[in-house]
Amino acid sequence: MRSGIRSYEMDMCSGSILKKMLLFAMPLMLSSILQLLFNAADIIVVGKFAGDNSLAAVGSNTALINLLTNLFIGLSIGANVTAARFYGAKAQKDLTETVHTAMLLSMVSGVLLTIVGVIGAKQMLIWMQTPKEVLPLAAVYLRIYFLGMSSTMVYNFGSALLRAVGDTKRPLYFLFCAGIINIVLNLIFVILFRMDVMGVAIATAISETVSALLVLRCLVREKGGVHLELRQLRIHGSKMRQILQIGLPAGFQGIVFAISNVVIQSSVNLFGNVVVAGNSAAANIEGFVYMAMNAFYQTTLSFTSQNYGAGQQKRINRILITGQLCVITVGVVLGNAAVLLGEPLLHIYSDSPAVIAAGLVRLRYISRVYALCGIMDVMVGSLRGLGYSVMPMIVSIVGVCGLRLVWLATVFQIPRFHRIETVYLSYAVTWCLTIAVYLVAYLWIRRPSRVATLHQSAESP
Repeated sequence: MRSGIRSYEMDMCSGSILKKMLLFAMPLMLSSILQLLFNAADIIVVGKFAGDNSLAAVGSNTALINLLTNLFIGLSIGANVTAARFYGAKAQKDLTETVHTAMLLSMVSGVLLTIVGVIGAKQMLIWMQTPKEVLPLAAVYLRIYFLGMSSTMVYNFGSALLRAVGDTKRPLYFLFCAGIINIVLNLIFVILFRMDVMGVAIATAISETVSALLVLRCLVREKGGVHLELRQLRIHGSKMRQILQIGLPAGFQGIVFAISNVVIQSSVNLFGNVVVAGNSAAANIEGFVYMAMNAFYQTTLSFTSQNYGAGQQKRINRILITGQLCVITVGVVLGNAAVLLGEPLLHIYSDSPAVIAAGLVRLRYISRVYALCGIMDVMVGSLRGLGYSVMPMIVSIVGVCGLRLVWLATVFQIPRFHRIETVYLSYAVTWCLTIAVYLVAYLWIRRPSRVATLHQSAESP
């Protein structure tokens, strides 16, 4: 560790790559899983104590929530990359300006999302062909969920800035506190007060507010470049441009991904509320596998960004290889464990044999090969860390989203293939094709003749 590094920060530009990536990724992995537990707690409580329609109402919102939030989550990635570059380059003033720009941006983003989510909830659910018996409950959940969106954005941007300087531990502590509050309030509101989906939505909004206040308190009390002075919140034009150059393509990619998932959810909805409930429960189980893998996407992104800023070109290929080995291990082990333990895991969400059977179908087709998604994401993390954000966006839009939509419009429409299994198969097919394109793109970018001039030729963040 170089001199001046505080206990929560990490110098990613020297020392063992594997050891430091694991130290960085493990708290991040646990943080992501805890964040997912917010939604899991909602689904489990309503599935056990409110019924299958309530379970389907909460689960059917996931794709739509992602659609509305992914643009701004992408902007938080831009803040992470920009802050990590300045931290690696030891540019304290630039880092401070990035922090204040990003946090004000998070607050504005949250307000915009609240307005859109509250006003448009029911109509957007209708466009998604949400089953009629589920629609009223789903609309209630969505409106209340988006009332807490400012807190969600503040937490996401704040934790992205902490990750940029190597701090993944404190966001974990904050989420642990908020997660306990969420679970306790879920049980009180649903079992004691019988508030159904309204109760779990309120519990989620309250817990997200707690995590946001904790991360704000952390940044305000922090010293050095990541210190936040609330009275000095303002948009610094040059930092905003750098955040947007990385964040907008990342966010737009997330939106297009979410659109394809909304289309897929609409296709799932055609098979009725039992399949919707089983799909929701299985997707939630898969979410834990995804979050574990996503920790290595975030790790690769931050390590590549810091080393790029510090001019440590020789470490970048090793960071990618190490990230891939880690994500493959996690994806294969956890993905197949979810399949093997699928029935007892699905019992946590529902006691209905039909719902459990429907969930098992999804797990067998998606979770078993989920490592492919992790491989793809780590490639994206490395490219974005190098400053290439537009290229991954284009590749993902064409290779994943576009092909999935084509698949649903062609293969899925053939009568003998008009089955839920055909919908799920689209994931593995598109992951494989997109990985191949990313690999070719990375090898082209990192060929020896370009590495020598990478600082000048890469897209500047």
